[in-house]
Amino acid sequence: MKEIKSILFDLDGTLLPMDIEEFTESYFKELSKKLSEYFTYEELKRLVWTSTNYMVNNLEEDKLNIDAFFEDFDKKTNYDLEELKPIFDEFYNEDFKVLKNITKPNEKIVKSVKLLKDKGYEIILATNPLFPKEAIYHRIQWSGLQKEDFVFITTYDNMHFCKPNLEYYSEILNKIERTPNEVMMVGNDMQEDIIASELGIKTYLITNHVINKKNTNLVPHYKGTIDEFYDFTKQL
Repeated sequence: MKEIKSILFDLDGTLLPMDIEEFTESYFKELSKKLSEYFTYEELKRLVWTSTNYMVNNLEEDKLNIDAFFEDFDKKTNYDLEELKPIFDEFYNEDFKVLKNITKPNEKIVKSVKLLKDKGYEIILATNPLFPKEAIYHRIQWSGLQKEDFVFITTYDNMHFCKPNLEYYSEILNKIERTPNEVMMVGNDMQEDIIASELGIKTYLITNHVINKKNTNLVPHYKGTIDEFYDFTKQL
């Protein structure tokens, strides 16, 4: 393990424990309130999911995720993006904060990050870059950490790929100038996080809120609860 220089952490369900389904449902309720003048709840949910799927599946290396999302969103609405984008921005800056109540911060995972930093490891936030940096910074704070704890944070403003595409992990490696054997990925989603092992990246599955929707046969190099991960970090 001495070759490991950087630790990549997922956010939702890993650094910030939560029920993803509950969070997603509340997210759409709040967003639909903000955009109720333009869309019904069902219309907005369908539009956002469709454009998010387009963004996830887009593999154009010169197109940022934010551009892929709004390119598709724009095609499916009759409203001017110049009118809608400021409303999205205001939502992520302010209204998004009410979702904090759904999250369940865990002191042990915060201690794990602090311990790894003290040991000299680079810490990268490898969250699925489906949101702008403001929404991700909010969630970092809710976890008990600060954005300054990370040397790099993936957002839809700075990434061209999403999980579970291996291109997402390759882009991170390129940005932080690391090889797969110098990195470990820590997350709770078999398809989105443990998939990194296919590039030769070591993986640790956090088992408190495991997601395995497709019953993948991928096997993490290590796994355990948040408490067990804290003990694991002591040995690194």
